[in-house]
Amino acid sequence: MRILVPVKRVVDPYAKVRPLADGSGLDTTGAKFEINPFDEIAVEEAVRRKEADPSVEIVVVSIGAGECEEQLRKALAIGADRAILVETSEAYDSPSIAAELAAVVAAESPDLVLMGKQATDDDNNQAGQMLASRLGWPQATFASKLELGAGKATVTRETDTGTETLEIPLPAVVTTDLRLNEPRYIALPGIIKARSKPLERRPAQTTPRLRTRVLKVESPPSRAAGRKVASVDELISALKEKGVL
Repeated sequence: MRILVPVKRVVDPYAKVRPLADGSGLDTTGAKFEINPFDEIAVEEAVRRKEADPSVEIVVVSIGAGECEEQLRKALAIGADRAILVETSEAYDSPSIAAELAAVVAAESPDLVLMGKQATDDDNNQAGQMLASRLGWPQATFASKLELGAGKATVTRETDTGTETLEIPLPAVVTTDLRLNEPRYIALPGIIKARSKPLERRPAQTTPRLRTRVLKVESPPSRAAGRKVASVDELISALKEKGVL
């Protein structure tokens, strides 16, 4: 079985970033970059499948500039077998990412595409669904549990009202939720091994046609100062003044 795991380079979710002065984007000067946390969960889950079945091959892929090699090497250190960097300096939105990933799928013929449900930088939650639609494959989103069998996957997924269990045939696209697993700590031997694992650089096979664009990036407004009240009656009066009640 071959599992393809797309990974995205994002600013460390715990880092503080600010908009550029002209509002055209974020100032990432000196910022630390990581694998998108949901994608790291996908890598971890793929590695666990490989540990249970050594015949599993894990291929990680990233779309972007040469800097993405850092995140691909980290995925290799976690336990992926090989990496593909689709080198491009173009801007991509979710439909464009889905189109390029479809080209990678056509070249690699994976049995399963396992990817994060969304990226922490744009929070779109679209690429996985769009990829499944392009491929005509079944999909299961927000996976909190994954079991692979002979030609099928059983996925327990998070919903607004609880959980739902689906059985879907392979090949398929599955997107990961936070409760699927907790990524492991990467030990030094894994980092050393990752240096010798193959990382292939490929040109993009599609031309992005952006359907969305960023108009302006700005910081959220400062929170208003709070107010202490001496009694419930005063609280109710204050809420009425603000039109809440």
